[in-house]
Amino acid sequence: MSTLKPEVSAKDHVEGGKSASIEIVEFGDYQCPYCGDAFPLIQEIQDTFGDQIKFVFRNFPLQEVHQYALSAALAAEAAALQGKFWEMHDALYENQHRIGDDLFIELAKTIGLDLDKFKKDAVSVEIQQRIDDDFESGIRSGVNGTPSFYVNGTKFDGDASNLYQMLKESTA
Repeated sequence: MSTLKPEVSAKDHVEGGKSASIEIVEFGDYQCPYCGDAFPLIQEIQDTFGDQIKFVFRNFPLQEVHQYALSAALAAEAAALQGKFWEMHDALYENQHRIGDDLFIELAKTIGLDLDKFKKDAVSVEIQQRIDDDFESGIRSGVNGTPSFYVNGTKFDGDASNLYQMLKESTA
């Protein structure tokens, strides 16, 4: 059974209950259609379980398959430096059908980012390293595709709908 390496830390992007008993980590790619399909289910899981779960997102851009995966991850991380990671994360998935270079600036404007800072940050070594660290974490954790989910540190064998079903059964 694959385990999450490294464990969730303060440098991760976290939503939900900080001391929740259920921790879900998703390794995702903003251009992956399966991640796009999982997105509304993850939102539903978050709405249903609220502070009972802690949700963490780590970047795993599949650059060989998805032309804009890395650019999208860079956009999300640049938004994070302005405190708007989750707004950009959500906007990227909500607009996945039209992902491309023009979209990133448009979304940055929409969510109210300082555009000069956003453009500068999106090409910074620091942001690239953050994505590389997430990707390396995925490799070390046994990720072999996106989305990949880890529940309380252990790889979950299934998709977002299986995850939702398991959570409903385990918290019933």
